Amino acid sequence: MDEVQAAEFELLEELMEVETAEKKQETLRKYIEKMETNITFPIPDFENDLQWLNTALPLSLTKELEGKLVVMDFFTYCCVNCLHILPDLEQLEELYKIQDGVVVLGVHSAKFDNEKVLSNILSAVLRYNINHPVVNDGEATLWNKLRIACWPTLLVVSPTGKYLRAFVGEGHKESLEEFLKLALDYYRQKGMIKTHSLPISLEKDKLPATPLKFPGKVAVSGDGKLIAIADSGHDQVLICSKDGIVQSVVGGGKKGLQDGSFKDSQFNSPQGMVFVGDDLYVADTENHVVRKVGLKSGSVTTVVGTGVQGQDKEGGNTGTQQEISSPWDLDLGRSIGSESKDILFIAMAGTHQIWVYFLQDGKWYKGRHHKARTCLRFAGSGSEENRNNSYPARAAFAQPSGLAVSTHPDVNSVFVADSESSTVRSVTLKDGAVKGFVGGEKDPMNLFAYGDADGVGIEAKLQHPLGVALVTDNKGPLLVADSYNHKIKSVDIISKKCETWAAPSSGSSEKGNNSIPIDLNEPGGLCVDQVHQLLYIADTNNHVIRTVDLATSAVSQLPILFPNPDEADGTKEKQVKDFVKPSTVVIDLPPVHIAPATKVDVRLHIPLPDGHHFTDEAPSSWLMVCKDEANTILNIEFDTNGRIESSEEQSLMSFTLPSDLDLQKYVHLYIKCRVFYCDDSNVCRLKENVYKQVIFFKDMAEAIASQSVLLNFTF
Repeated sequence: MDEVQAAEFELLEELMEVETAEKKQETLRKYIEKMETNITFPIPDFENDLQWLNTALPLSLTKELEGKLVVMDFFTYCCVNCLHILPDLEQLEELYKIQDGVVVLGVHSAKFDNEKVLSNILSAVLRYNINHPVVNDGEATLWNKLRIACWPTLLVVSPTGKYLRAFVGEGHKESLEEFLKLALDYYRQKGMIKTHSLPISLEKDKLPATPLKFPGKVAVSGDGKLIAIADSGHDQVLICSKDGIVQSVVGGGKKGLQDGSFKDSQFNSPQGMVFVGDDLYVADTENHVVRKVGLKSGSVTTVVGTGVQGQDKEGGNTGTQQEISSPWDLDLGRSIGSESKDILFIAMAGTHQIWVYFLQDGKWYKGRHHKARTCLRFAGSGSEENRNNSYPARAAFAQPSGLAVSTHPDVNSVFVADSESSTVRSVTLKDGAVKGFVGGEKDPMNLFAYGDADGVGIEAKLQHPLGVALVTDNKGPLLVADSYNHKIKSVDIISKKCETWAAPSSGSSEKGNNSIPIDLNEPGGLCVDQVHQLLYIADTNNHVIRTVDLATSAVSQLPILFPNPDEADGTKEKQVKDFVKPSTVVIDLPPVHIAPATKVDVRLHIPLPDGHHFTDEAPSSWLMVCKDEANTILNIEFDTNGRIESSEEQSLMSFTLPSDLDLQKYVHLYIKCRVFYCDDSNVCRLKENVYKQVIFFKDMAEAIASQSVLLNFTF
């Protein structure tokens, strides 16, 4: 191994001295030949008991991978730097197919205990759309044998299973592609490249569709009427009512970066959001931008970022002139001396910093003034550390991923879920001083001080927290999405006492533990509806949003109820929002002829499709309106609304129209049925039908012999 590392070091020194592209390629060719013929260091093969994903069979360097140039990606799925190179690997897989002789292979070497579990790695593979084989090197066996030092590391293995070259960290896309091209040419000329395929079996092809896919964050409007969900796995944002009815789908569900209408816009793994008046700001994480969603205008606009991952750690430019890196969460605060909330705080996970974006002209600490749309660093040097400091530029974060701003005079801080240090930190708004809050340890370089323990301040232990939210506006307590412990922790913001607030049902009944039982799986985001005192939890790996009533501790799942699909294709004959308006299109039923005093029995039959059921969380209902021939709503003294209990035929009402209607020629009976139903995979829909029944009146002589009339509405 020492000989290999010496050869690599010599190569790097030679490349620093070359002056032309031709000389560089000649140097690389000589290096490849040297590594293949003169230096013997075979890569240890994978052990037999390792777990694999995206392949039907375990792979071996001496069998399936023989004759292939293998690019081993040593990664851990919590690492934002590892996420940054996934697009590079995806482009590499498009450039070279397996049959061309190049194979990308993920070697997952966990940092956290939670990341050693195969099911959690599977969720990460699905979440980040990894389409190449991945092996779980849970005990870091191969990592240690090859002396891998950090994540990510890309190791190129020759077709004969020998060590060729390592690329450490991110930002090596061009160098890697150049090296692979030269290596592929070399081994092809030697007749050592094989064109066979591999037993690829993608995990994403084995799962049913769900309404949400790895929701990362959730936000609530100030009045509690709207819920925004970062449907990260579907690359879109959903705007829902409080009962889960989808009002708007923002983004076309296709990965990309495009402004425009809700339908035409595109996102790439959106995360944190915050409502600001009639707008919703979104951290479009993997596009490296912040977007503004106009709730009234129905349009999406990029307000910060160039769309390319930036390395700037200072900022100060305006809007889309300012490059940023992996914004993960947003929250709203005030500039110094301001009465309005005019500062957007950004958890800039990619550069391990906290940034600010000025929504209006504002004054900042140290008496500095900034124009609206200015975006700059607030706290964090850019080093990945757990370093607290009274000077914000000297402090350091480790992948900050969640924000909660308190402007209460006694607090006046932004709380930060600092995921890679497994801490929650605080930044004082008046001067930017960064302080420890809970978790971690005193050594700023130790990013492995994680665990699962209640306690005060540094005595408490967390594992990769991703979200924070204040229960009582400004004052707390602070709730923490302790993601890799699958728990919610509660922290008193004065005493720093941290306690388990919600835990999996198997652990919530432990001695002395009175936590709420919720079976979470890596929850990524939290928000509190201050009006209704509800907590919303983005239960990421379970693909759902949980709600907790803070007064009663009652837990439920927010149903995701999409509008009638008929409306999406422009057909509105079966979708009516306000059926009492003259312009409303309704479903006409065959007319009936009765006498005014005749008893009318209205029945409803709703045959749901096979495999579907009613949604308990959102009761289905009906509403009736009766109008005369002059289009005037009649005041009828009986129940005109109620719940739809089942798909079986049920009686909605029995009534007799008033006898004083004998001077009218007919009436219009309108019944609107709103039905919430789901299939077995919990893909839910909302369907609304409006029926119009015209009732003509017979003369009184015929009425004497009339019988009851049954109006049977089939949904």
